[in-house]
Amino acid sequence: MLHGEKILITGATGKIAYPIARALAPDNEVWGAARLRDPADRAKLTAAGVTPLALDLSRGDFSSLPDDFSYVFHAAVDAGQGDWTRTVETNAQHSGDLLYHCRTAKGFVLCSTGSVYGYQGRRPLTESDPPGVPLRANYSFSKIAAEAVCGWISRRYGIPLTIIRICSTYGPEGGSPADRLDAMLAGRPIRLHPDRPNNFNPIYEDDYVELGIRALEVASTPPQIVNWAGSETVSVEEYCTYMGELVGVAPIFEYTPDAHTPLWPDVTRMHEVLGRTKVPWREGFRRMIAARHPELMLPDDCPAS
Repeated sequence: MLHGEKILITGATGKIAYPIARALAPDNEVWGAARLRDPADRAKLTAAGVTPLALDLSRGDFSSLPDDFSYVFHAAVDAGQGDWTRTVETNAQHSGDLLYHCRTAKGFVLCSTGSVYGYQGRRPLTESDPPGVPLRANYSFSKIAAEAVCGWISRRYGIPLTIIRICSTYGPEGGSPADRLDAMLAGRPIRLHPDRPNNFNPIYEDDYVELGIRALEVASTPPQIVNWAGSETVSVEEYCTYMGELVGVAPIFEYTPDAHTPLWPDVTRMHEVLGRTKVPWREGFRRMIAARHPELMLPDDCPAS
């Protein structure tokens, strides 16, 4: 764990960045940058001991931002719902601008995505696999561009950088497994790709906080590029069946080629660079359900099928 550092966390109210900012705040000077349009977001950061800073990445204006941060965890993003040129400009060009602005940092983490990969079929995806543009093409393409822009700036100016390709996070703050649980509770089908089983390596909040901080510490030039996921592989089919046993609702699976292809990462390099995750997936899913749905009575013991 870092101590006595001045750290910038962007996208600080999000489900990944907020727990990391909260964990770092007791021992560091942590600034949480986000749009902060809702006063509740500012209050949330302040309550966690984080200094709130209103910052809109899409504007690309960092004139009001200090440049003396010792570490930067950059999770702010344009989700790619609008014009693709704006998405690329925000996620790639302005991320590069931020990296250069904070060029004295000892470590900078760029949050990328496992969606940069082209689908490779029934095998885990390695960091050397080629890119592709699956669903949410604007977002995926912008992250491919962001990796290229920030990688060049890191090498050109000697700025230590880690690029984490985020695959499947979950916990009390949410994530894809939480979304699928909500669908189950509402009686909605879960859309999956026909190339079954749909394998993922979900990573629980406790672990992604630890590995996120570790990613700051190992930043280097040339940049580290690493898949960011859980150490265990589990299919959506299996973990939804397990959640169904916990909450008493059987999942309904709907297979369609329009669904996202399975995002099954190879975590060999992650184990070498960042370490292994510690929370077993069944324990993590139970914790997530208890935190997000305290009204549900979970059985004391419920082995997965």
